[in-house]
Amino acid sequence: MAARKHRRPRPSHRTEGDGGSYWIYGQHAVRAALANPNRARRRLVVAADHAETFAAAAPAAEISDRDGIERLLPPGAVHQGAALQVAPLPAADLRSACLPGDGERSCVVVLDQVTDPRNVGAILRSAAAFGARAMILTRRHAPPESGALAKAASGGLERVPVVRVANLVRALDDLAELGYWRYGLDAGADDDIADIDFDGNMVLLFGAEAAGLRRLTAQACDRLVRLPMASGVDSLNVSAAAAIGLYLARCARPDDA
Repeated sequence: MAARKHRRPRPSHRTEGDGGSYWIYGQHAVRAALANPNRARRRLVVAADHAETFAAAAPAAEISDRDGIERLLPPGAVHQGAALQVAPLPAADLRSACLPGDGERSCVVVLDQVTDPRNVGAILRSAAAFGARAMILTRRHAPPESGALAKAASGGLERVPVVRVANLVRALDDLAELGYWRYGLDAGADDDIADIDFDGNMVLLFGAEAAGLRRLTAQACDRLVRLPMASGVDSLNVSAAAAIGLYLARCARPDDA
């Protein structure tokens, strides 16, 4: 089936991340969404110079100039010549998303009120890169699915199930029942994460940049750990801290490589 003829795309009347349809943009994010069988797709709009690239995956793509694509998206969105209108992914269930397989050692990322969609997306990207089984967010004080989150995740949103829960402490208790050890990242902790022997299923819990972990969330952890940093440096951006934490935990499990 040939690609549709060049025409100006209809403007979208949905707002970014409003719970209805939204636009994913950027080459990696769009390709990952097209490859995800769980993703409901509505419209694909690509620049003329990318039409052949997307012909096999989505032969009914609408062809537009780049200005036409920009009119569909939030101001400043870097679309790289591709935009895909989608419905949000189906809600993921904690037990089915996080239940470890037989003989596997699993990692789940938990975010405690991290609200910046770009940070959440970047953490999803790291979670996908280092083989995390799932990510858990609170239903409140966490960003909805959006193009900005999907762009920062660079495909990770399609690969790592995102579970949204009403009560994070209860979710941490549920993870303990599934056999997970819960490690909270805290700059004031006594134990260095580099010294931890990550044996078994693990939860890596990260708090918001300014506030860190909330008191009850920290108390629900089995152990608080810190990243090794030079004196005078109090903290890192949460997405950078998550990438380092995931890397160190992954490197502690060479049999999974």
